[in-house]
Amino acid sequence: MAQEIERKFLVSGDAWRNLAEPIHYRQGYLSTQKDRIVRVRIVGEKGYLTIKGLTHLATRLEYEYEIPYTEAVEILEKLCEQPIIEKKRYTVCYRGHYWEIDEFEGVNKGLILAEVELSHPDESIEIPDWIGEEVTGDPKYFNSNLVKHPYTIW
Repeated sequence: MAQEIERKFLVSGDAWRNLAEPIHYRQGYLSTQKDRIVRVRIVGEKGYLTIKGLTHLATRLEYEYEIPYTEAVEILEKLCEQPIIEKKRYTVCYRGHYWEIDEFEGVNKGLILAEVELSHPDESIEIPDWIGEEVTGDPKYFNSNLVKHPYTIW
C-alpha cells in the first residue's frame, strides 16, 4: 500500500526563486470525487497516471504509474475535466526536507503553494522564512478543486 503524507502552505515572498529551476507541469482530472481522485499529469516529457484516496489529516493512499507521453497528452485533451492545471514546480531542499513550490499559471495565476512530504504524520520540520499560512486539509487549495473553482475567481 502506498501512502502519501504531506503538509501544504501558502508561500510568502520571493526568497525561494533563486534556489531551484522550474519544471513545467500540466495535469487534468478524470475523477474528482472526495474519496478518490484520478489524475493524469505531464512532467516535462513524461506522462503519469495517479490515483489518490480520501485525505485524512495530512495522509492518504496514493498510487502513481508512468504512462506513454502521447497517451497522457490525448487523455488531457480529450477526457479530463477542463481547465487543465498548469504550473511551474520548483524543488528546494531545506534542512533535510524537499519542498515542492508550485507557481500556478492560467486560471490559477497568482497562487503559489508549497508542499513538504513527510515519512510519518508527527515528523517535525523546520519552516523556511518564505513559508506562510498552513493550508493542509483546506479543500479549496486541492489541485482537483482548482479545476472547478479557479483561484482567479475567488
